[in-house]
Amino acid sequence: MEKTIAITGATGFAGRHAVAELLKGGYRLRALVRDPVAARLPSEVEIIRGDMGDDEALDALVRGSYAVIHLAGALWGLTSHDYFRVNAHGTVALAEAAIRRGTGRFIHVSSLAAREPGLSPYAASKRAGEDAVGVIAERLNAVILRPPAVYGPGDRATLPLMRELTRPLAVIPGRSDARFSLIHVADLARLIARAVTEDVGGLQEVSDGTPGGYGWADLVAVASAEQGRPVRPLFLPMAVPGTVAALAEIVAKVRRKPGLITRGKVAELYHLDWVARPPELVLAEPTRFAQGFAETLAWYRSAGWLPQASGPDRSPARPKEEPGP
Repeated sequence: MEKTIAITGATGFAGRHAVAELLKGGYRLRALVRDPVAARLPSEVEIIRGDMGDDEALDALVRGSYAVIHLAGALWGLTSHDYFRVNAHGTVALAEAAIRRGTGRFIHVSSLAAREPGLSPYAASKRAGEDAVGVIAERLNAVILRPPAVYGPGDRATLPLMRELTRPLAVIPGRSDARFSLIHVADLARLIARAVTEDVGGLQEVSDGTPGGYGWADLVAVASAEQGRPVRPLFLPMAVPGTVAALAEIVAKVRRKPGLITRGKVAELYHLDWVARPPELVLAEPTRFAQGFAETLAWYRSAGWLPQASGPDRSPARPKEEPGP
């Protein structure tokens, strides 16, 4: 009999890749979605309509499940409450539902931002969700995954950065001396699938395993080599995006609609150390940035998200794919 896995955040960037990986592993999936029509999930995925604030939907989601994978999260909000409602309170509600229904495994996919809760309401809310899961971890057989920046084909969040890295002068909102870890979305999906059955718990800061992470010079060197011409970085002083973010927050409150840039997000971008600590959960052959960058650029170009390369394209050929949300 197929084991049922309940999943939240299945329609997001990482979620869609996780769904594909789990289906490949032979699992039966049940996903919580707000709009079943817009979800566009594979037909074999059972749909539960609802959100993280719907206790009845959460109960239906986890009922009879072998494991729960929690990927849903609020990335933007007008107030701190908007973040905490999903990232903290929603996580608690899902965990409690899993305990009531006797779920055997709980995989909470958080964010490396949770390591620095003082930087932003988002980071604070992710940390609060982690802390709540940690308190009841033994009753849940829980593991917390903290991915760093996730990139890969279909990602809109890192598209602006990837676009800059294709230009002769790359404008970078960050500090020149910052270091950070990265993970390709396909690798994150593989780690999530492995976490279902592997005997690992606690807090796992997953990444591509590059010792010491990356610096901006590393990314610029990869971009230059991939395109066969130099890419020069131009680092913006923090005051520039900080001012833009402050103005954007005012506009967002007037419109009563969250903006894509906030002062908290700027603080995260300019933090010096986003290098993941070595976890127990690792891949034998992770995707390094040089390979992942080439694959991602090829996908963006095939999907029309980036213009075709002006010179000879040395990226691996990829078929046309439908852009995700």
